[in-house]
Amino acid sequence: MKEGKQMWLIYALLSAVFAALTSILAKVGIDGVDSTLATAIRTAVVLVMAWGMVFVAGVQGGITSISGKSWLFLALSGIATGASWLCYYKALEMGEVSKVAPIDKLSIVFTLIFAFLFLKETASIKSIIGGLLITGGTLVMVL
Repeated sequence: MKEGKQMWLIYALLSAVFAALTSILAKVGIDGVDSTLATAIRTAVVLVMAWGMVFVAGVQGGITSISGKSWLFLALSGIATGASWLCYYKALEMGEVSKVAPIDKLSIVFTLIFAFLFLKETASIKSIIGGLLITGGTLVMVL
C-alpha cells in the first residue's frame, strides 16, 4: 500500500478504538443517569467537537455549496445516528456492555446487506463469509 492510500486504514482502526472506549466510558458514565439524558449530553459534546473541527480545518465555507440531495441524506443519516445512539444507551442502561457492544456491531452485517441491496455494491464471497462469521461470533458472545 502506498502511504496516502493506507490512511483510511489508520482512521478505521482509530475509529474502532474510540468506539470501544465509547462503550466502556458510556457504561460507567450512565450509572444513575437516564439513558436519553446521557445520549443528549454525548450528542452535545459530539456537536461541539465536530463544529470545532470544521473551523480548525477551515472548511465552513463549503456549507453553501451542499446540494439539496446531500442535505436530505445527511439529515436522514443524522436521524439514524440519533436513533442508534438512543437505542444503544438504553441497551447499555439495561444490559451488560460485553453483550450490548457485540450486538451493536452486527451493524457491520446490516451495512453489508444494505450496501449490496441499495448501493448495488458487489457481494464478494469474502464479504459474505465475513458477515456470516461476524453473525456467528456475535451469537457465541451473547448466548
